[in-house]
Amino acid sequence: MLRDETDSDRQHVESVSEIDRPQISGGRAMQILGPDPSLFAARVAGALCGALVSLAYMMPRRAREATARAVVGIASGLVFGGPAGVALSQRMGVTELLTPDETVLMGSAAASLAAWWVLGVLTRIADRAGRGPGS
Repeated sequence: MLRDETDSDRQHVESVSEIDRPQISGGRAMQILGPDPSLFAARVAGALCGALVSLAYMMPRRAREATARAVVGIASGLVFGGPAGVALSQRMGVTELLTPDETVLMGSAAASLAAWWVLGVLTRIADRAGRGPGS
């Protein structure tokens, strides 16, 4: 009886290790590390939506300001989307209710929206400070 259990455990371990074995390329082991396409799509969609929503609230004055704010908003949505989504879902108490895609989408939109607003406010403060008190 004990021997049968050991043999079946050994077969299970061998089958699992075959699945998780990294690919061999040129004598070296390569681990495939790629982003999950659905999570990446959620990040991009969230970042774009955050930038578009904030455009409706605070219109840029010039094309250069719009470009800078769009690039910063989208980049921050892509980079900080995951951590921001996790933090927001925990703070709101809805972590168990959201899928990973929804969490990343929410975080990317929030990070993009926040970056867009911060950059817009800083641009306007810098414009006022650059004019001086007599202008």
